[in-house]
Amino acid sequence: MTNQDMPQPAGPALQIGERTSIALVDDDRVLRRRLQLLLRASDYDVRAYSTAQTLLADPGSRASACLISDQHMPKMDGFTLLRRLRAGGWSGPAILITSSQDADLPEKAASEGFHAVLIKPLADRVVLDAVRGAVNLARAIEPEAVQ
Repeated sequence: MTNQDMPQPAGPALQIGERTSIALVDDDRVLRRRLQLLLRASDYDVRAYSTAQTLLADPGSRASACLISDQHMPKMDGFTLLRRLRAGGWSGPAILITSSQDADLPEKAASEGFHAVLIKPLADRVVLDAVRGAVNLARAIEPEAVQ
């Protein structure tokens, strides 16, 4: 049975205990760990993945209220990852992180369904503000799902 054959929650799911669940995918181990620690210290439950494929292989990732994805990763970029999640029924907000200075990127990301684009290097406050905004959006879409 593949992940595509398995039933998946349709929307941002949401909570493990009282903490909002965040899926984080970045191939940069140091940045991934830093963001994971930052978000956990801010009382988020974080599932961290080194590749988009690893995230897609984990059915638990569909329970996340928010996705944070790097743009450029080996084998599958952040745009393709979000398309695959949407095709599987996940509807939560997503944040794209990138080192790209492309002026057209925010517009492209918004058209692809990203809630925010964060440019590296990432300031903690900027990350936390973007995650709070995304979680608030998830609450507005499905209030009972995100505490």
